[in-house]
Amino acid sequence: MSQIFEQLRYAADQPLFFTRLFFWIFFAVVLAGYSFFYRKPPLRNAYLLIVSLYFYYKAGGLFFLILIFSTLVDYFIGIGIHSSRSQQKRKWLLALSITVNLGILFYFKYAYFIADILTNLVKEPVQVVNILALAWNHISGIHLDIHHIALPVGVSFFTFQTISYTVDVYRKKVAPVKSLADFGFYVSFFPQLVAGPIIRAASFVPQLYQPYRLIRREVWHAAFLILAGLIKKLLFADFLAVNLVDRVFENPSMYSGFENMMATYGYALQIYFDFSGYTDIAIGVALLLGFRLPVNFNSPYKATGMRDFWRRWHISLSSWLRDYLYIPLGGNRHGSFRTGIHILVTMLLGGLWHGASWQFVLWGAYHGVLLVIGRWLQAIPSWNAFVKKIPRGLKVFFIFHLVWLGWIIFRTATPGQMVSMLHELPGVFNPGLWVQWLKSYWMVALMMVTGFVLLWLPDSLKEKIRGGFIGLPYWFKILIILSVLLLAKEIQTTDLQPFIYFKF
Repeated sequence: MSQIFEQLRYAADQPLFFTRLFFWIFFAVVLAGYSFFYRKPPLRNAYLLIVSLYFYYKAGGLFFLILIFSTLVDYFIGIGIHSSRSQQKRKWLLALSITVNLGILFYFKYAYFIADILTNLVKEPVQVVNILALAWNHISGIHLDIHHIALPVGVSFFTFQTISYTVDVYRKKVAPVKSLADFGFYVSFFPQLVAGPIIRAASFVPQLYQPYRLIRREVWHAAFLILAGLIKKLLFADFLAVNLVDRVFENPSMYSGFENMMATYGYALQIYFDFSGYTDIAIGVALLLGFRLPVNFNSPYKATGMRDFWRRWHISLSSWLRDYLYIPLGGNRHGSFRTGIHILVTMLLGGLWHGASWQFVLWGAYHGVLLVIGRWLQAIPSWNAFVKKIPRGLKVFFIFHLVWLGWIIFRTATPGQMVSMLHELPGVFNPGLWVQWLKSYWMVALMMVTGFVLLWLPDSLKEKIRGGFIGLPYWFKILIILSVLLLAKEIQTTDLQPFIYFKF
């Protein structure tokens, strides 16, 4: 019995995520309990709120209290904004919501980054103090480390989600959620809680009050998404990370230009399969519970332009940045120069959203500059006529490699590592190294080729594969699922890797 209780408690070295067996045991128990409540929306929502809070506790420990705090603040602010007749009061309440949520985000995510900036400015060391630990030490008499601030898992996602809610209530696009339990469920819904997609109240809240509906075809569609997500994560993302990407990016100067190039291609595959794999599983799990989450990826490496890429990559974040940052800044309403500034600011902050590092700021600036240049070029008729003559495949190839170059900035930990990798890349043209690498890393090369083939399959063929799976006999579908899981277990060479976007 003590071992069972030990498994149910939070363990920092074994957080709860989709590729752990414990999650699927947890989900099976959730479904069993769900069978008693799914026909009664109020009870259903309260039940899923409880299991979602437990999920977050199991994934992030006592940081679930931060989630509860953010939920309470925005629930009451949303009601206050809606009920107030004073425009000034409504503005103050909205400002309070944004301040609290960004305050949480800045405290936990950017404290060290800001301290480093201040240290460089004042030429004196600026220490970070964990005021929560300091207060708890004073109250309880224990001695927690006051100089370390841990990052709550998924904090960037749920703070952006609650900000969008209060802004939409302020804009009168949605009515506030009346029930605290219902609102808490909207904020904490466990499939998408820690790595998105970021869901808007306008699309999700109405589902809270709809009767449960799930046809047989949707069940198998959900199973297909979950299976696809596990394949992406376990067979591709983790394998490439362990066997190629991590070791090269850790010390690029130790490897040849060809190996650096292949590691960057590997990372382009890894980050897509890792993040879109999480999203596939999240959408599939939510669908089995009767909730529809928005698509977060739409074949981004098939983009024919940088704007097209951001319409396909991390759609919930890019649309959030557009609606709650770019457009409020002025969007494209004040001429091409101001529009360029708005794009740059949006992308700089979008890069910073990913992490407290100048590398992420630089990555955001890189994409911002490309977007601005692309927008200015589109205003030239002769340029548009020229672009129309370029074959689609060539445009996809070119845009992919612009994104590919950006992944070097994104993945390297320091400017020194980035410069080192870029310095090595010109030495790629050595056929002897190619042959030697392929002999030593033939399995990695095979996985990469397979990955790119899957990425660039026609959408119509992907739909046929999905429809074909759904139409198979039950026993055959079960056999496929078990075979893939066994294959993943065989290929797995190390401990399970956390999803990349957990740290964002």
